[in-house]
Amino acid sequence: MTDEQTTSELLRRFSPLDGLKRDNLAALARKVQVRELSPGQVLFKEGDTEKRTFYVVSGTLELQDQGKTVGTVEGGSDFARNPVAPVYPRRVTAKARDRVQFMSIDSDLLDVMLTWDQTGTYEVSELQGSKDDAGNEDWMTMLLQTKAFHKIPPANIQAIFMRMQQINYKSGDVVLKQGAEGDYFYVLTRGTALVTRETPLSKDGIKLAELSVGDTFGEEALISDAKRNATVTMTRDGSVMRLGKDDFKKLLNEPMLDWVDIDEATQLVRDGGQWLDVRLPSEFENKHLDGAVNIPLYFIRLKINTLDKSRKYIVCCDTGRRSSAGAYILSERGFQAYILRGGINKEPA
Repeated sequence: MTDEQTTSELLRRFSPLDGLKRDNLAALARKVQVRELSPGQVLFKEGDTEKRTFYVVSGTLELQDQGKTVGTVEGGSDFARNPVAPVYPRRVTAKARDRVQFMSIDSDLLDVMLTWDQTGTYEVSELQGSKDDAGNEDWMTMLLQTKAFHKIPPANIQAIFMRMQQINYKSGDVVLKQGAEGDYFYVLTRGTALVTRETPLSKDGIKLAELSVGDTFGEEALISDAKRNATVTMTRDGSVMRLGKDDFKKLLNEPMLDWVDIDEATQLVRDGGQWLDVRLPSEFENKHLDGAVNIPLYFIRLKINTLDKSRKYIVCCDTGRRSSAGAYILSERGFQAYILRGGINKEPA
């Protein structure tokens, strides 16, 4: 029995995980590990707000209120089938009485997967690539676990996967071409691809990103109603799932974007947020907001690792069109991103 199968069987001991379809449970198993606490170690403290769902596999966990034990959770008991103290903020402190094995799951991911499992028409295996592929990962689960996807209504999630179309490509095939009209949003489900941008100094194109299973692309042109700003070429045989422009805007884009006016944005910056200007360097040099950093839209994927996920970013451009595309990319990758409504051209004089 593989580690994944072992974890799946373990997950079936707990509620409501025992209600998940087999393939969805297997997908979740790839995201979960069994961890340990030594005697006296704390799992979480009273007042904690981190959204994690915990299950006790073995050992005894004490639940304490102001230092006094008010309950225990013993691995293997009926009580342990349910999540430990699932209310936020936590009303008790959980401390290991002896050696405790436990599982921890992102609560939002679990909620989204349970909703998808109970409302979706397709099972994961029907929409993912061949299980024999070396890069076989559950692209659907990878999408569902992004923080941005947690903003999308469950009915939209169901509609998104139902309306996606699968297209197969060979190594060397061009999936989308720089300068073409934007028509689809893509998820790479099998194989690998390269994102390049042609410039006056480089007709072969500068490399912007390497894409693997679960990565998305094509959204910038759809959000900003502009032409494609890069070319995506397959570097290994594979496939994509694509979603049409109208469906993308209605089902995926709109729920994920947070717009703020100049007063709200300014307050976010005062509270530690950061202006992120996605215009070209020449535009930025001509005029920009005090304290803003400049990362042109087409470089965001390349430079995203230089940004701090603990900070809030207020993305801006001249009108709000390019910044909405930039904010979408950031949100999709777990950043807290806001868009300045109307752009900096509406900034009070």
